[in-house]
Amino acid sequence: MDKKRKTIFTIIAIIAVMAIGLWGVDVEQGYYMVSDITADPQEHLGQKVNTMGIVKNGTLSISPEMTTFTLADAEDENYEINVEYSADLPANLAEGKSISLTGTMVSETMIDAEQIVMGCPSKYSE
Repeated sequence: MDKKRKTIFTIIAIIAVMAIGLWGVDVEQGYYMVSDITADPQEHLGQKVNTMGIVKNGTLSISPEMTTFTLADAEDENYEINVEYSADLPANLAEGKSISLTGTMVSETMIDAEQIVMGCPSKYSE
């Protein structure tokens, strides 16, 4: 095989590996703050959303069938949205903790979460 064919083959192989590696990665949608979602809930209704915030104190309810809580905006706790989640819980889910989630906006005040990821604890917290 001559040098030109080897170069073309290598480029095609690299593109194929990149396409396979990025398969299923949603690069279009970033994370919204709770305040962004609640400012115009109609825009997100029925859509999949990624958001982050803090589990509001006094709202976490865990039962075998469903976990519910209110997610407050990390920057302004006056903005909040209710969350329902029925999959396996992260081990350290607790009130006052920072989380990010992916789910569907089922009403103007409710997200049906599909995935919850806990925020990393700070090694400098007391």
